[in-house]
Amino acid sequence: MIAISADQVSAGIGKSSILHGISLPVAAGRWTSIVGPNGAGKSTLLKVLAGLLPAQRGQVTLDGRPLHDWPARERARQMAWLGQNEAAADDLTVLDVALLGRLPHQGWLQPPSLADHAAAEAALRQTQAWAWRERPLGQLSGGERQRVLLARALAVNAPVLLMDEPLANLDPPHQADWLLLVRSLVAQGCTVVSVLHELSMALQADDVAVLQDGRLQHHGAAHEDATHRALEAVFDHRIAIHCVQGQWLALPRLHAPELAL
Repeated sequence: MIAISADQVSAGIGKSSILHGISLPVAAGRWTSIVGPNGAGKSTLLKVLAGLLPAQRGQVTLDGRPLHDWPARERARQMAWLGQNEAAADDLTVLDVALLGRLPHQGWLQPPSLADHAAAEAALRQTQAWAWRERPLGQLSGGERQRVLLARALAVNAPVLLMDEPLANLDPPHQADWLLLVRSLVAQGCTVVSVLHELSMALQADDVAVLQDGRLQHHGAAHEDATHRALEAVFDHRIAIHCVQGQWLALPRLHAPELAL
């Protein structure tokens, strides 16, 4: 079953073309990582999938229905978003920020319900941020802030979760917590799509989409040799994929690749 799909999507910003004819079916109940070099179009593709950036050609479907046919509030209940450098008012408390994730479930000017508070609390506990619930967002460190914004996305309780560089500002222990959280969400049937620069973390996903120069070079299971070869190729063979204690890791090659004469 396909949760969200791009079909021959091209997109850009202004007069700049960034994506070129990308077709990417994202399987439901799986974690897909989008990877590639800087400027490959990863964040642009994620924004198109989220409906935050219109496709110039092609279309995106959510649950088999064109994305533009979904009413905004209904779509917001189906798909949660965590972007890079997300803005939020620094004077809001941590709990208030998490409750923003419940807005798609509330009527116009309706105050948060008991169910909304329960969902926000659960999300903050999932990200180990509940203890700060009364602190203003502006008093938090970068990593703490990122965990609160992740909680805001989790509070939506959407079946699809899109995240752009969710590990930004997180230290290694909290990156591991994020990985365990994503695996737990997927085990519960959630579909997760993430853009990650941390290639070793991206290889923990079920599936990997490899982009280069705005084109999809490969889409396949993270453990497949073809995926590893495609990933090494788009990084000019400056990395090598190895299995270490049952985990696939992307390690830098400590010598320059040989050049054909």
